[in-house]
Amino acid sequence: MQCCLNEEGEFAVSMFNVELKKVVDSSYDIELGYELYDKLVEDIKNGLVGKIGKFAVVTDDIVEPLYARPIAEKMTEAGYFVKTFVFPNGEKSKVRATKEYIEDAMLESGFRRDCCIIAVGGGVVTDLAGFTAGTFGRGVPFINYATTLLAAADASVGGKTAVDTPLATNLIGLFNQPKKVYIDINAWKTLPERQLRSGMAETIKHACMADREFFVFLNENMEKIYSFDKAACEHVAECNCRIKYSVVMKDELESGLREILNLGHTVGRAIETVSDYKLLHGEAVAIGLAAQAHLSRKLGYMSDDDVSAVESLLAKAQLSAKIPEYIDREELVKKLYTDKKVRNGKLRFVIQKGIGSVVCFGENVYATPVDEQTAREIISEM
Repeated sequence: MQCCLNEEGEFAVSMFNVELKKVVDSSYDIELGYELYDKLVEDIKNGLVGKIGKFAVVTDDIVEPLYARPIAEKMTEAGYFVKTFVFPNGEKSKVRATKEYIEDAMLESGFRRDCCIIAVGGGVVTDLAGFTAGTFGRGVPFINYATTLLAAADASVGGKTAVDTPLATNLIGLFNQPKKVYIDINAWKTLPERQLRSGMAETIKHACMADREFFVFLNENMEKIYSFDKAACEHVAECNCRIKYSVVMKDELESGLREILNLGHTVGRAIETVSDYKLLHGEAVAIGLAAQAHLSRKLGYMSDDDVSAVESLLAKAQLSAKIPEYIDREELVKKLYTDKKVRNGKLRFVIQKGIGSVVCFGENVYATPVDEQTAREIISEM
């Protein structure tokens, strides 16, 4: 930049360019297996996060004794400085106050930019830990160790991190990719049945939007999955990862295609919030999947048989397709407008096409405006 005077002796307007072009490789591995604690330590020893020696294990109060504590102990035995930061489990903890608590606790414990965060738990944990890692010290690396089917199917893969506020869900956050994701299938055995069913909703979502064969597999093997048949669970984990990363690789920052991962979430997230989180995320998404199926039929993209097939699979997974009576329908309609797909004040929905596909409404456009009255009619049907 050069500063100069014009003929009147005044500073002339000047322009300069800050050239910061660089290529960032955000690629990472997803490892599926059983009790992957030793593999995690081995990978860190082999340079997964460089020469970092300080680790903050972030988890919730249910997961801490089951998985976070053994991981922290093994890390400590390997010679690393490790501190565990625990918050109350549940969606109500996915707020700015919890992130602030984790940040302050890390600072008080001496953590600075030379650290790595290890998220051990489900979707709330990976969302909070990933968001914290993206802003702590202006960005530190993080690792996801997923212990729930919900995290394995959705939250631990893709790099979306966020918190909820009273006005909106997942609108305060950033895209931040982990260094690696570990999916511990063995941990599913310790999940309460309700949590396992919640994770199955996101799994069914993947089948509905992208893989008819997977839909059939779930329909034929639900009992095996819920009884933790090894082959069935491994297939579920592999299909979830394949479907999720195939979308994320093509659209990391959700410029278009990645919106299909929100199938069922416009109504689902609204129901989850209006229920004051009495419903788990997957339970609300299941109702949202049924709602979008009814909407898709109304718009001419699904048949009666297709809708019945979706509702039948949800029932087989022991997930309700009905909006609970205690949910205020008008409050629910208003809450739809907090969805992150809303544009210019208009509701937008991802629409399923048959079984195993979604509707593309134009070049890289996968959500379509739906008027409020139509949305209200669908909610009334539910």
